Parts: sequence; structure tokens; C-alpha cells
Amino acid sequence: MDLLDTLIDKGLRRELPTRAEALAVLGTSDDDLLDVVAAAGKVRRHWFGRRVKLNYLVNLKSGLCPEDCSYCSQRLGSKAEILTYTWLKPDEAAAAAEAGVVGGAKRVCLVASGRGPTGRDVERVADTIAAIKKQNEDVEICACLGLLSDGQAARLREAGAYAYSHNLNTAEAMYADICTTHEFTDRVGTVRQTKAAGLSACSGLIAGMGESDTDLVNVVFALRELDVDSVPVNFLIPFDGTPMAKEWALTPQRCLRILAMVRFVCPDVEVRLAGGREIHLRTLQPLALYVVNSIFLGDYLTSEGQAGQADLDMIGDAGFEVEGTGTNTLPEHRRGVRASTADDACEPGTGASGGDRTGRPPGSARADLVAVRRRGTGTDLPPNA
Repeated sequence: MDLLDTLIDKGLRRELPTRAEALAVLGTSDDDLLDVVAAAGKVRRHWFGRRVKLNYLVNLKSGLCPEDCSYCSQRLGSKAEILTYTWLKPDEAAAAAEAGVVGGAKRVCLVASGRGPTGRDVERVADTIAAIKKQNEDVEICACLGLLSDGQAARLREAGAYAYSHNLNTAEAMYADICTTHEFTDRVGTVRQTKAAGLSACSGLIAGMGESDTDLVNVVFALRELDVDSVPVNFLIPFDGTPMAKEWALTPQRCLRILAMVRFVCPDVEVRLAGGREIHLRTLQPLALYVVNSIFLGDYLTSEGQAGQADLDMIGDAGFEVEGTGTNTLPEHRRGVRASTADDACEPGTGASGGDRTGRPPGSARADLVAVRRRGTGTDLPPNA
């Protein structure tokens, strides 16, 4: 296909595709799906080889969020039967992080529900970073605490954080449809604060919230414009008890096309396969590794993921290798101010109104795969890592 040849060429040169080209990727047929994956794979392989970076989530504070994000099981008014608890102590969080590091995780993501941290909260996280670093000096720490106030990003970097994660989630044009308690511009502002403080910026999206193909392209182009270092791609987990509980229209084929589009638009950044992959990609998860170069290991914030050992087996069986702590994730030209440190999300909640080309009805989704997390951090049961 001429389209794919063009996108490969642009990806190898870090040239931005046109919006029409990105939309065309989402509009390809199932007959062309393997060609699309192979083309995105050439771009991925050029910048990241066959390495897969493992990331591990630690939920520092779960539930009871005052924000009304429609996709989230921790939202204001949520009736989802999730774990709720206040801040973990630093030693508890460090013990949880250790499970991920033992499983091969290079990055630990410290997440807390809420609109944004207070100064005291930031100090709690600083103490937690110190506790984790005492056990695993080389691990990358990414904080995800919501909207930041002035000076907080700099304090987190001073405390040893490598990155800050704050997703845009969806296009600006539809943001008010999924959240009314803050705006798209608030999220953009936090990403910019992150970059200004010298932290590596992590920001991504959630696919499957009723967005159009144009919305998907627009949010990925916004991420490219912000020049973030990593883009987690989540697929909506439709939790019972949330407004999006019945949003079931994603298919494995559409998920692969979305991932390929992200890779073509953001060719040299860490594209991370994040929440919802087990539910929506199902048996096609290994194909996604040819497009992404990063995944979450084990469980998510309030939902259970694939067993950590199954992830490791999948990576090895597909011919990929886990990225070690002695390897830089990003290409040299992207390392910037963070090059001298260490080695160089949040939870999703489906239905793409742009329509899928498979012809499969929404009823073909595997709703039975949605499992609320009952183990790991904040429980007496061992983590899934």
C-alpha cells in the first residue's frame, strides 16, 4: 500500500503524518490489518529494536475521587465495587513496588486518586520515592497524582521522580462529554509544568469512550505537539457502576489499528500498551508488541490484569526481550535533560463511534473478563506480578 510506505518513510524520519493519513490507518480493512501492523513494526523496530519496557503500578490512594470522569471506577458517585483506602505508608508502597521490580519492571508508577496533590501529599510521595530507591536505586519512578500546582513538579523531581504521568484521555472537542469538574486545558497545563520542571512527560489516551476517528487522531496529534516522551494507550474498561458501563464496541482489530496510528504519529516515543488490553485485544495481544515497546505488568489500579508471568511468557514467545535497567529506553535525541538520571497512567475505563470495519456487534465483547482488583496493594493478598 502506498499509504503504508509513506508512513514508514515518515516514521523513520520523525516526520509528522497528515491527519488524512492518520485517519486512513483507522479506516483500513481487516484484510490489510497485518500489513498495517508490519508497517508500524518497522518504525517501532527502527527506534526501539525488539525491547519491551515493563512498568508496574502502585495505587497509593484508591477511590473516593471528587472528580466526575465518566470512565473512572474511582469517580465521584461511582458505584463500582472497588477497593478504597487512604494513603499507603512509604514502606507499604515500597513493598508493593518490589513485587513489580522482581518481575522485571524498570519503571514504577505511583498513582493516587484525587484532583491533585496538596503540599503534604507531595511530601508523602517524596518519602515513598526515597523508600523505593533505598531498595532499588536504579528503578525509574513515575508519579501520577492529578493536576499539579506551581512548584510541585520541581519538588517531585528533586525527590527523585523521573517522570510524571497525566493523560489527556481524549480530544479537546469531546472532553466536556466525559468530565465536567476540570477541563482539557487543565490537563495540558500539567503536562507543560512537568516538562518545564525537567521531568519526563508521560501522557496518553483512552480509546473506546464513544469518540470518532477524528477525535482519536486529534488527541494523538495534541500529544505529538506537546512532545511527550511516553504515550500510554488505554482501552476503556467499562466498569459496572460508572456511566460508561455499557460502552462495548472495541474489537481486537480496531485496537491494533489505533496502536498503529499512534506509532506512526509518535514514531520515536515510548508507546505503552496499557489498561484494557487483556479485555479488548485478548488473543491478539502478542501482535501489539510489534507496534508498542512498553506494557504494564500485572494488575492495574482497580482492575486485575494478566498474570505477570503470562506477560513475560508472551514477550519471550513473540521473540521480544525485556528491557534492562542498563539500557536507555528513548533514542538519544529524545533524552534531553533527563539523560543523566537513572537509565535514560491511569486507569482506563469502549465503543468507538467512528465505527469498526469488522462488522462485529458490540455484544461480541467479553464483559466477563472485567475483574475488579481484590489483591495486591492495600490488601492482604499478594500482588499479581
